[in-house]
Amino acid sequence: MQYLISVIDHRTASATDDEMAAIGTFNEQLVADGHWVFAGGLSAPSDATVIDGRGDGPPIFTDGPFLESKEYLAGFWVFEAPDLDVALKLAGAASKACNRRLEVRPFL
Repeated sequence: MQYLISVIDHRTASATDDEMAAIGTFNEQLVADGHWVFAGGLSAPSDATVIDGRGDGPPIFTDGPFLESKEYLAGFWVFEAPDLDVALKLAGAASKACNRRLEVRPFL
């Protein structure tokens, strides 16, 4: 089963050198243990483009975030884990490594 682990922050690219080192070590362990699928950091919401292709007309493209918020998705991991308990344990270690709050959601 795969899980999306969302990194929640109020800034972009805010990790310290120590946090980046801890994240790197954590990622290496994910790979070694077979849990690594993919991960990445995201640019600021102000860099986003919202696309709305609903309706009969051509898609509408709008600059900026879909939703204004004090916190936002700053990065993510996708873990492979046999069950939610393992995913939550991994997410706890990820939260310690990146020093951020995380949200865990299974893929359908």
